[in-house]
Amino acid sequence: MNYRHAFHAGNFADILKHAALLATLEALQARHPKVTVVDTHAGSGVYDLRGPAAQKSKEAQAGVLRMMGQAAPAALDQLKRAVAALNGGGETVLYPGSPRLVAYALRPSDRYVGFELQPDEHRRLRENLAGRRNLELGLGDGFAEARGRLPAEGGALLLIDPPFEKADDYGRAVETVAAALGRSPAATALVWLPLKDLETFDAFLRELEDAVDPPILVAETRLRPLDDPMRMNGCAVVLLNPPEALDAALADVAAWVSGVGEAGLGRVWRID
Repeated sequence: MNYRHAFHAGNFADILKHAALLATLEALQARHPKVTVVDTHAGSGVYDLRGPAAQKSKEAQAGVLRMMGQAAPAALDQLKRAVAALNGGGETVLYPGSPRLVAYALRPSDRYVGFELQPDEHRRLRENLAGRRNLELGLGDGFAEARGRLPAEGGALLLIDPPFEKADDYGRAVETVAAALGRSPAATALVWLPLKDLETFDAFLRELEDAVDPPILVAETRLRPLDDPMRMNGCAVVLLNPPEALDAALADVAAWVSGVGEAGLGRVWRID
């Protein structure tokens, strides 16, 4: 696989995904004395916005740099604090990936289990999280590995954030959610996906509805109409067994993120 998240780190899609991730984890921690987070596609954990990949794409300008430099919804405060802490309160030159965000939000009773398929990314992940406790960082196929790692009881969050380079990533995401929730019916699953064309998005949601029973919360942000399958026109976060009271906060974030597009739309809706 040629995908490297360094090209996209801190972009508009990361802002929606990571705000949703932190809000979901916080809500689960309020309900459970122990929460296990299982991450299928961990990445390297920290990204240098000064590096050649980030400088080539410049996607962070409409994402984290906009968030840190302008007024933003209160729902982004937790993510802003995490970014500021990583950068020592100075200029924003580093962006935290999901593993670092979770690792620094864990309580002593919580646990993070992350998988990364690419050896070099896995090596950097271990380096970036060295010294943190309650972490298991595996090298392997997260789709296959994550299914049996959620606890049968207690607080659990499954994060699925594949690169969607392969056509079967959509199908494997659905299969992984169904298998994981079959083992842990009360677990929460968070799936991030790009929005390119409406049919692909609708087909994914139909397959998900056919595969699982839990309530589904969808937070989507569109920068442009979903009419070009060759272009990332937006993104969505799909939550299964979502904690209560996330709708308004995620709606604020989705609307704010969509403001960088020429025909932006941000909204949150449920499938019950």
